[in-house]
Amino acid sequence: MTATETPVHGLLIDGEWRQGAGVLERRNPARPSELVARVATAGPDDVRAAYDAAAAAAPGWRRTPPPKRGEILFAAAALLAQRVDAIGEELSREEGKTLAEGRGEVARAVQILRWFAGEASQPLGDVLPSAGATTFVWSERAPLGVVCVITPWNFPVAIPIWKIAPALAFGNTVVWKPSELTPLCAVRVAQVLTEAGLPPGVLNVVHGLPSEIGDAVTGDERIAALTFTGSTATGRRIQRAVVGRGVKVQLELGGKNPVIVLDDADLEQAVEQTLRGAMMSSGQKCTATSRALVLPGIRDAFAQRLIDRVGALRVGDPLLERTQIGPLVSEGQRDRVVSYLDVAAQEGHELAVGGRDAAPDGDGWFVAPTVYRDVDPASRLGQEEVFGPVLGLIAVDSLEQAVEVANGTQYGLSASIFTRDIARAFAFVREVEAGMVHVNSETAGAEPQVPFGGSKASSSGSREQGKAAVAFFTETKTVYLDMPSS
Repeated sequence: MTATETPVHGLLIDGEWRQGAGVLERRNPARPSELVARVATAGPDDVRAAYDAAAAAAPGWRRTPPPKRGEILFAAAALLAQRVDAIGEELSREEGKTLAEGRGEVARAVQILRWFAGEASQPLGDVLPSAGATTFVWSERAPLGVVCVITPWNFPVAIPIWKIAPALAFGNTVVWKPSELTPLCAVRVAQVLTEAGLPPGVLNVVHGLPSEIGDAVTGDERIAALTFTGSTATGRRIQRAVVGRGVKVQLELGGKNPVIVLDDADLEQAVEQTLRGAMMSSGQKCTATSRALVLPGIRDAFAQRLIDRVGALRVGDPLLERTQIGPLVSEGQRDRVVSYLDVAAQEGHELAVGGRDAAPDGDGWFVAPTVYRDVDPASRLGQEEVFGPVLGLIAVDSLEQAVEVANGTQYGLSASIFTRDIARAFAFVREVEAGMVHVNSETAGAEPQVPFGGSKASSSGSREQGKAAVAFFTETKTVYLDMPSS
């Protein structure tokens, strides 16, 4: 189908799919000649209309009984469950992760929708004692109002759902700016929610380049809260722009996630989990394993087995069942990762496997899964987030040194240790500076009922998902009820 034959998906504003100021084309990162989707892009007037709709819908949605909100989210989960295969394939074509990962992400989004659909009917408040004999005191959680949601391209279905679902469940309306690299996935998410019965204006979607509509998206005076996942630099810039207006801000940002492999670790388990954490989704995860800190007793065996496994990974078209590693999401992202391969060469790190472009068919934005030995923890490769299938092996002599190196970056998202020694595992849990800690499992992964978030430059401090979500998407209202005198 040619560009002129491909339909243009509109902006969702006040329950209607509208054409916008321009058109954005998205191509398959495995085959850039293949057009995946065309979507309308917003101008500042469209963004303003989206906020008008969200503000107008807010009182009605706030008054909608929470169980009714939950029913709509349950209906959306049912619709999404019916479309796991179709949307999962579109996700793979648009973002580049393998077909299994694409379908897995959509299935995970179904779980998240179901979780927050149930949370809409859970108690939200406390009955509190009062010093007054005739005073009854309670607290309740109230919606914030209009929430701005800005999401990345690397999990274009799951991350939007884990922000939008709690925002809606707890009574807020939403203006959503998805990544311009995965607009078709955003359209599918919005279609599911609207078809499930979401009233007009409760969810509004504006596509476009940050350089063209970013200020309009974050600058509206009606924003009560803003939730963002993306790079640390962009998140901090957005935070500085809105906090002066009293906007509540939630940021989930970068990571430089370590695994520590002690000499008593289960070798095969440590290799398998490190491989998955570092290479799946082509390393394009904030929770991806970026550094492996290995003690002497297991270092050589671990390194050799890991390098052999990485070298055997099958890179190729993500729609083929045999493919284990797909392309990077864009030419710019591929070039960025390749630039770190140049940095590693300049810094003198020993290349063990990979370290090059890897276009299986002479096309596409691929990078070979790559491992470097003897990485200096103070180097750029040891400190900076690469966001690609690149892992650095770092030699350490003790658990204490490993923890010091693990904590020695600006990030603190996720960390893992492999050991059979429960005492050393607990020592690591206590000392490591990370919002999420794994023992004998990969650094990636989060369940919908579990708080997700980091420390230091990886987060603004709040948590997503689970019971923690209510803390961000609501505010506490305390009520004193005094009995009238008889």
